Amino acid sequence: MNASAKSNVVHRFVGIPTAPPDSILGLTEAFLADKNPSKMNLSVGVYKDASGQTPILKCVKEAERRLIDNETTKGYLSIDGLPDYREQVRSLVFGDSIDPSRVAILQTPGGTGALRVAADFIVAQLSPTRIWMPSPTWANHPAIFAAAGLPSETYRYLGSDRTSFDLAGMLEDLSQKTKPGDAVLLHACCHNPTGVDPTPEDWKAIAQTVAERQLIPLIDFAYQGFGEGIEQDKTGLNTLLEAVDEAFVCNSFSKNFGLYSERVGSVCLVAADNETMKAAQSQLKTIVRTNYSNPPRHGSAIVATVLQDPELTSLWIQEVDEMRERIDTLRQHFVETMKNTGSGHDFSFLLKQKGMFSFSGLTPMQVDELKSKHGIYIVGSGRINVAGMSEDKMDTLCQAVASVL
Repeated sequence: MNASAKSNVVHRFVGIPTAPPDSILGLTEAFLADKNPSKMNLSVGVYKDASGQTPILKCVKEAERRLIDNETTKGYLSIDGLPDYREQVRSLVFGDSIDPSRVAILQTPGGTGALRVAADFIVAQLSPTRIWMPSPTWANHPAIFAAAGLPSETYRYLGSDRTSFDLAGMLEDLSQKTKPGDAVLLHACCHNPTGVDPTPEDWKAIAQTVAERQLIPLIDFAYQGFGEGIEQDKTGLNTLLEAVDEAFVCNSFSKNFGLYSERVGSVCLVAADNETMKAAQSQLKTIVRTNYSNPPRHGSAIVATVLQDPELTSLWIQEVDEMRERIDTLRQHFVETMKNTGSGHDFSFLLKQKGMFSFSGLTPMQVDELKSKHGIYIVGSGRINVAGMSEDKMDTLCQAVASVL
């Protein structure tokens, strides 16, 4: 192209605005650039051991060794993923509670991919509808639904004290504001970002309201095993599925298998009967085909290998128990250490919270001061990743928190 012709070219990319940084991942970028030698990153939901590393589970290492020794192909998986993996997801998530002929399961790139596939399905097949999200919820939930073109609303979740579960407010909003056919997002356990979960009795009331209002549950099940245990954390899910015939379940193995970088999840659609399930499954496959075509093999093969072997499954459950118990210990250690700072602020409400996250009650101004003065990074809402704390830095952390209160 000659100079005169080039001078007339209109550059369409010029003037594209810079997107704001992700509210959570953007903090990690700032953390990595921080020169403070005592900095701490308590923002991203990643489990870390006492040395500050995100460990590879022993069961995963052994599964990978077997896979490398026996692998014979790098060929594509089918659109819905590895069959052995999908069968293990069915067993782990549903057990014997649901007739398998009613459940379509597709392997997805992580829990995020599962949520997006479910949202795309709702928009394509169930519109017009809305999805109701708890306030607060994971920061990426509203962005995922908006990107799919799924209108969203919120229902009350926390009480006015910002530390307790507002069951009455939630039920009132779902009873009075929703319409039959609306979807409702529910965290199965270890609510992100608060760590505040319904009790088994609360789940019965929620399930009754969901059924009476003819709502479609979209259950985010990203932390199975991190609340009270692998089976115990299914209480809310099982209660809901006893009350309704249709639901979505989006699960992830990032946390409980430590497979963060492998992006292993699944979207499960529960239908009223087998014929409906098959039709819905075909539409889910169409969504996947026009998005990422088929999922990756390695992570799903790890999960399938572990869950198919009784010894590796036992080791996995033991390792999940150890991670959960360490998180609980760190939460208790934080509460006790804060008492010793003399700040006069009681954080004992954190002891009722479950999972990796705790809603600290810190204000955005206090959060900003922790970052600017102490190199401690937490989400602006005050959400702290308890799993990112360390025993040897607990005094430093608590003294910094006390200084901003």
